[in-house]
Amino acid sequence: MPLSIGDPAPAFTLPTDTDTSVTLSDFLGKYVIVYFYPKDATPGCTTEACSFRDEKPNFDQRNTVIIGISKDSIKSHKKFKEKEQLNFILASDETGEVCEKYGLWVEKSMYGRTYFGIARSTFLIDEAGKIAQIWRNVSVTGHVSEVLKSV
Repeated sequence: MPLSIGDPAPAFTLPTDTDTSVTLSDFLGKYVIVYFYPKDATPGCTTEACSFRDEKPNFDQRNTVIIGISKDSIKSHKKFKEKEQLNFILASDETGEVCEKYGLWVEKSMYGRTYFGIARSTFLIDEAGKIAQIWRNVSVTGHVSEVLKSV
């Protein structure tokens, strides 16, 4: 059954680009943006990450943490973060366990070929750890502004 607004956000602890780990419950009392994206350094994912980077001061003013999650390795995250000067947490879900908890490991199709991948989605989690808003199958253009308005 897909996650809905008001549901408790599925818990996770994942390794990050800073050689530490991030645990969702560590941010109780803050809003948390958890955005799932398919792949580091691809055009759409870079645009989305840079939009979050550019708006981070505005999210900070709203007591909001940003966490980007993909199945890419920590090494890949580090390169991506350095190249794009990203100023928020990138977490690695190499096993796909967290993507599955959030219902985002889905069958996709491109050029007549089917494969499994991450459905680009964003979750706004409130101070109590409940899902306050969900954006599924995100179109990158204007998305971050929409998320900021919802915080």
